[in-house]
Amino acid sequence: MAGSLKAPSPPRWLLAELTYACPLQCPYCSNPLNYAHINDELSTEDWKRVLKQSREMGAVQLGFSGGEPLLRSDLIELVQYAHQLGYYSNLITSGYSIDEAKIIALKKAGLDHIQISLQASSQELNDYIAGTESFEQKKTVAKLVKKHGYPMVLCVVLHRANIHQMKDILEMAIELEADFVELANTQYYGWAHHNRDQLMPTQQQLNDAELIANQYQASQKGKMKIYYVVPDYYEGRPKACMNGWGTTFLTIAPDGLALPCHSARQLPNFDCPNVKDHSVHNIWNESKAFNYFRGDGWMKEPCRSCEEKDKDFGGCHCQAFLLTGDATNTDPVCHLSPQHNLVTEAVDLANLNNKQPSEKPLVFRNSKNSKPFK
Repeated sequence: MAGSLKAPSPPRWLLAELTYACPLQCPYCSNPLNYAHINDELSTEDWKRVLKQSREMGAVQLGFSGGEPLLRSDLIELVQYAHQLGYYSNLITSGYSIDEAKIIALKKAGLDHIQISLQASSQELNDYIAGTESFEQKKTVAKLVKKHGYPMVLCVVLHRANIHQMKDILEMAIELEADFVELANTQYYGWAHHNRDQLMPTQQQLNDAELIANQYQASQKGKMKIYYVVPDYYEGRPKACMNGWGTTFLTIAPDGLALPCHSARQLPNFDCPNVKDHSVHNIWNESKAFNYFRGDGWMKEPCRSCEEKDKDFGGCHCQAFLLTGDATNTDPVCHLSPQHNLVTEAVDLANLNNKQPSEKPLVFRNSKNSKPFK
């Protein structure tokens, strides 16, 4: 597959997915459906080598993610090492199974930022979606994060079951003195794609939620930054996936697989390399996976002749694969895609399911917890 003729820019953002283990069972989890079979996690020394090599290449932003990164016993050691290397580090966590002593220890180790997820504004719905009784713990941790001088960052993934709580979610954020709130409508990958027909809200629900978000953005200006992320299916134009394939973001999965984005391991015939076998420099510059969608040599029509191709790069390749079976197709989210009907049909089904709820069960990350919405 033809790629760019010029040398790629170095990675700037490293996502370290330390583990796929997690105490929560969210039905929109972005982890792969077969995560339970991916258990050969990198060692502490492996991760240190990845951190060092990525930093030497120019990476400056570091996200510790999962699963739940707090389940790694070496997290504080890795945070401290990353701090010594000069990273700005962010812990992306459920906020579950962490206490004040761990928050203080992470601060001393040099952690810069903690992002906590909440599933809803009420205990009943939060704990239902999470599959774990966690609401009160999460709120307590959010207050401790604020107490110990971190930026207070809340993330709430929105979908049909909780989008009606938009106002209450933002009032809860105010109560918790959040500095940043990300209201991220579900993007349909991993478990979310599997549960898409049960999760996707209607256009009217999205419009109502966006209006509330805009009102709070105005009223909280200078106090709290609110980001509202619209789901791709309702956009009409594709996003510039990962700021361009292999240009900015590098993800390392728990087993060491190096990915241009966190969903890329599902793509066939990409031969994603592993940091156990190759250096980060070799992976980024030489591997088939990272060069596959660089440049525009891979593009089919309508992308090849599109005036927007240098802005959206053909959209999301993982989404193209999930919907069409071919990652080189135009992202069907684009209204110019010959397979755009796959998106419009999904949206139509969401409207139908809102009027006549589907009896199809919602499949939670731990399948034994599968159950329909209340």
